[in-house]
This record gives sequence, C-alpha cells and structure tokens, in this order.
Amino acid sequence: MQEVKLREEDEFIKLGQLLKKAGLVSSGVEAKDVIVNGEVLVNKKTEVRRGRKLYDGDEVTFMDETVRVIK
Repeated sequence: MQEVKLREEDEFIKLGQLLKKAGLVSSGVEAKDVIVNGEVLVNKKTEVRRGRKLYDGDEVTFMDETVRVIK
C-alpha cells in the first residue's frame, strides 16, 4: 500500500489531487473521468465527487492500487 503524506499546513487533500500525486492518473482530466465513471473507491465505497476531501487515515483504491492518506 502506497502512502501520501499531507503537507504540514494542510488538513486534507482533494480526491483528484491525490490521484495525481500518487501517480495513479496523469492529469486532472483523467482524474475527473475515472472518478465520475465510478472507478474510484474511498474507504471501500464508490466515490464520484472529485472534490471529496480526504483526511488522515482515508484510503483510496483505483485499479487494484490502494493509497492511504497520512498526516
């Protein structure tokens, strides 16, 4: 499982940003497409909002890759 660390000054990261930061997608447009198409899970539930705020401990799964947000 990959981990993405929040910047010290941030409380959260948005779902589309996390997908890009983790290298699971190559662009914001691709992130939007896979999210809107229901291909992304947040904490094991389908999420279709790319602006979904993710906090410490949240897990995102896309294409059998899971990424955990850490503070």
